[in-house]
Amino acid sequence: MKIIVTGAAGFIGSHLCEYLLASGEHEVIGVDAFVREELQWIGTKNMDSFLNHPQFKMITTNMLLIDWKKLLKDVDIIYHLAGIPGVRSSWGTDFQSYVESNILATQQLLEACRQASIKKFVFASTSSVYGETMGQVSEDSPLAPLAPYGVSKLTGEHLCRVYSQNVPIVILRFFTVYGPRQRSDMAFHRFIKQLLADDPITLIGDGLQSRDFTYISDCVEAIAAVASAPHVIGETINIGGSERATIIQVIRTLELLTGKKAAIAPSGSMHGEPMHTWANISKARRLLQYEPKISLKTGLAKELAYFSNLYK
Repeated sequence: MKIIVTGAAGFIGSHLCEYLLASGEHEVIGVDAFVREELQWIGTKNMDSFLNHPQFKMITTNMLLIDWKKLLKDVDIIYHLAGIPGVRSSWGTDFQSYVESNILATQQLLEACRQASIKKFVFASTSSVYGETMGQVSEDSPLAPLAPYGVSKLTGEHLCRVYSQNVPIVILRFFTVYGPRQRSDMAFHRFIKQLLADDPITLIGDGLQSRDFTYISDCVEAIAAVASAPHVIGETINIGGSERATIIQVIRTLELLTGKKAAIAPSGSMHGEPMHTWANISKARRLLQYEPKISLKTGLAKELAYFSNLYK
């Protein structure tokens, strides 16, 4: 199949491209404008393993400037992962970039897909659209984002549904994905970097907030499964992990893995983030035969090994 992955240089996008190309069955076109400051610094490092693959082509252009009609010719699947992530940075004037990358670019791509003959358009959404919840959340739970970021992604979902009469839409909602190449603003990356440098760990909130953590390889297997899965068009599907934990439990596990005792530096209260997330993944199991395999301890060990090597 001929597949487009937007956000190909990012955390999830680079792992997805790597996975698709490893199968030997696909031609992959990566799209990324390196809009985020961190990606400008990282450059193509996330893509080192596949950048020169004969079945891979990279397009480094702002999505708003692309001639999508030309690029979509003969494309089977679009994985639309591009966008500006992050809850805490979405407040204030920075929201303009979220509007451009998460809303306007999505609408422009969907508009182009109306005239194309793609088989599936897979939109990467987030658990942030749910807001504050109690217990497991299924895909039909009420949606009430707590931050502008969640609003931008929920708007993307609404755009997908508006275009769904002409475009074969599948929406995936990711729950706190972690692992090698994770963004530097995300907690696990920050904790590991601080522990390795013997710096205090900056803890936002009281540490009792819990998350449904999803290891990157589990997440990518679920995303890739959409391409061949029947009966998924029009569906919204949660992609969660194998176990939940509080942030304090994560820190304790990292202490065990590193052999270091973490000094905790309180860094303000949570703002715009739910206290708990917990995905009901029964639909993913049924439609995608999804079954997360990587335990939190194993996943943290893999991420620790990656960043230990990176920060040498």
